[in-house]
Amino acid sequence: MPILIRLRCCAAWFVWIGCLLAATLAGAENWPQFRGEGGSATATDARLPLRWSATENMVWKTPLPGRGSSSPVVWGDRVFLTAYTGYGTGADDQDDASRLRLHVICLDRADGHVVWDQSMPASQHTQQVTPRIQDHGYATGTPATDGEAVYAFFGVSGVVAYDLSGQQLWHREVGTGTAGFGSASSPVVFENLVLVNASIESQTLLALDKRTGETVWSVPEMIRTWTTPCVAQAADGTWELVLNQEQTVCGLNPRTGETLWKCAGIPDYVVPVPVAHNGIVYCLGGRQNRSLAIRLGGRGDVTETHKLWDTNIGANVTSPVLFDGHLYWASDKGIANCLKADTGEEVYRQRLDTRERIYASIVRAGDRLLLTTRENGIIVLAAKPQYEELAVNKIETDEAFMNASPVVVGDRLLLRTDSHLYCIGQQPAP
Repeated sequence: MPILIRLRCCAAWFVWIGCLLAATLAGAENWPQFRGEGGSATATDARLPLRWSATENMVWKTPLPGRGSSSPVVWGDRVFLTAYTGYGTGADDQDDASRLRLHVICLDRADGHVVWDQSMPASQHTQQVTPRIQDHGYATGTPATDGEAVYAFFGVSGVVAYDLSGQQLWHREVGTGTAGFGSASSPVVFENLVLVNASIESQTLLALDKRTGETVWSVPEMIRTWTTPCVAQAADGTWELVLNQEQTVCGLNPRTGETLWKCAGIPDYVVPVPVAHNGIVYCLGGRQNRSLAIRLGGRGDVTETHKLWDTNIGANVTSPVLFDGHLYWASDKGIANCLKADTGEEVYRQRLDTRERIYASIVRAGDRLLLTTRENGIIVLAAKPQYEELAVNKIETDEAFMNASPVVVGDRLLLRTDSHLYCIGQQPAP
């Protein structure tokens, strides 16, 4: 009898270890928000093929019900993304804004089939379509997920939450203001909060209870910032919420909204998302293409004490990635940049062989950098402080714009265009 008990205990122990390892592996391959865990746009252990096309290393492709510039997010065996239909998708549907519907879509990660597609009508305050709006559309913010629900921000149409089976949990409006470009920021989940930058809709930064959508705290006077909030750790391990806005970069307590510090920033509107590492946050923005670095952990006005450097090299739209002491990005004007992270000194500046603007942000996949152009595919660079182009990959059969940033989970690359979601991975040679 004791032997039988010991055998059963051992079996249970092995099952528990197996479940723990599976959960750890799944957690390592999640991509829960815009630009992945912590907004770092980094997949350290990526195992991607160097080359792909419509016929090479294509695992699956799924036609989407509507357009969108949002990136997919991944949790476990599910992929989530947003889209819009009914209005502003082309020249023949620009008359009736009441037909606009905003979609949150769930797909199976293994084969790409649509698990569910939920949609809601847009707000009566929705902007009329213009060429500028149609350039990126009404589903620009990337959703966020915590493995319990998925949260999507649609500008004046508010924030909506669905559980993983597609049932709506709550819907919350956050303002009715609009701007020429439309809405662009993405929500971020921090502990029990959904952090939403509603600068365009109400000049407010909000923290919503992720279970109810009720306001936990809010901070007014967030001016001309389209950026996604950045939650980063200071050197002492405490969390700070960094928001880069016109003229000012501010750090707040993400649990309470208390302003901890402010720093003189970029004298223009801001779109790129800050990236943080080892207690330092790096910010880009403005039409004059500025960038700066700030050491976290300060209090009050930290312009003179914590701003490490400020340079006139940057980007107006796209966000950077940090790797091995260097900042990398491709600006919306089609220029690849590399700076030393400790000094802001330029390492290289290389014009890409593309004539169209770039809206997607750079992603690091192991020892490679992925630069996504709108019409000419993805340029693969070596992740090192010398410009080295390794490949240019294009899905020839898809002529739709590629505005969304790529997503890397383990040995899979997810690419979203205005028409399809693609899954790329190493496939056997024919």
